[in-house]
Amino acid sequence: MEDAKLQSLIDRAEISDVQLRYATGLDSRDWPLFRSCFTDEIETDFTSVFGGDPRKVSADRWTEAARRSLSGLKATQHMITNHVITIAGDDATCIAYVQARHYLPNESGDSMQTMFGYYTNRLVRTAAGWKIRACKLTLTWQTGNSNIFTLASARFKAAEASKS
Repeated sequence: MEDAKLQSLIDRAEISDVQLRYATGLDSRDWPLFRSCFTDEIETDFTSVFGGDPRKVSADRWTEAARRSLSGLKATQHMITNHVITIAGDDATCIAYVQARHYLPNESGDSMQTMFGYYTNRLVRTAAGWKIRACKLTLTWQTGNSNIFTLASARFKAAEASKS
């Protein structure tokens, strides 16, 4: 019985670490760290933010999409807290609050945009540790300049073009 309790605590700590690496990877623009959080193919559901439909994508493509979306911003801060973790064998679900701050000084409005909501991530135990196999963001509200991502996209594209 003690071994099972110990394993449960270890699993919970490792699952929380995945959530924290996710946020740290985004905010530090450490794309290999961010990519390390996922299985090779993931289900994504960000429909509460962007509309559309949930989809399956390769983790490499998902990482590149995150790089393109966030690299044009001056800074971000993703706080993922209140981890509620349910483990069933080699599968787990982690529901966690998120507050995501996006910062880009600009001349067309507020320099900040903040999203509030929660992630519902489904994870699987792999030989390399726990990995997210499904990532769902449920937006509950947001404040600030909703045009920040359009401005960030233009800034990113200009930076990429100047490298050519």
